[in-house]
Amino acid sequence: MNTPLSNDALDVLFRKARTHNAWLDKPVSDELYELVKYGPTSANSCPARILFVRTPEAKQRLLPALSPTNVDKTMKAPVTAILGYDVRFFEQTPKLFPHNPGMANVFSGSAQLAETTAFRNGSLQGAYMILAARALGLDCGAMSGFDNAKVDAEFFTSAAGNPPTFVQVKSNFLCNLGYGDDPKLPPRNPRLAFQEACRLL
Repeated sequence: MNTPLSNDALDVLFRKARTHNAWLDKPVSDELYELVKYGPTSANSCPARILFVRTPEAKQRLLPALSPTNVDKTMKAPVTAILGYDVRFFEQTPKLFPHNPGMANVFSGSAQLAETTAFRNGSLQGAYMILAARALGLDCGAMSGFDNAKVDAEFFTSAAGNPPTFVQVKSNFLCNLGYGDDPKLPPRNPRLAFQEACRLL
C-alpha cells in the first residue's frame, strides 16, 4: 500500500495531465464514483453530491447558467459533472460515522460550521473526482464560469424530482469529462516554483 506510484502513473495524474476544452465523440462509463467515494473527508462526512449531465435535454437545462466562454466546450463534452455539496450532510452521519453518530449534533447545531465543512470536504471530493477520472483514462475540464443560483434552482430542488439527499445541495463547480482532443491543446501555462509557493519552518 505504501509503494510509490510509477513515473508513468504520476504523469497521468499530474505532470502530463491537462485541462481540456475540446472533446472526442466517445462515451464515458459510470464507474467513476466507485473510486471517488473512498477519498477521505472530515468525520467521513461525504458531503459531495454529483449530477452527471449527459443527455442533450439536460445540457439544454444547464446552458442558461453557463458563461459564454464555457458554452461550446460544455455542450460538446460527453459528460458535465455538477459538483455540489449537501449542507445537511450530517443527516447521513449515523450511517457514515457509526462509532460516533452524535457527531451529527455538532453540525446540526451550527449552520455556519455545517456549510464550511460541506464546502471544504465537497471540494476535496471534487478534486478526488478529477484524479479518479485521470486514473481511469479520462480527461477533465473543471470550471467555475457559471451562475450558481441558476444551477441550484434548476437542478437541486424537490421540483426537479430529486431524492432528499439532493434537495439541500449547493453547486460548487462544473467539470467536463471525456476524452480530450489532444492536438487542440494550447501550450501549458507555467506553475509556481517551490520557493514561491512553499515555506519550510
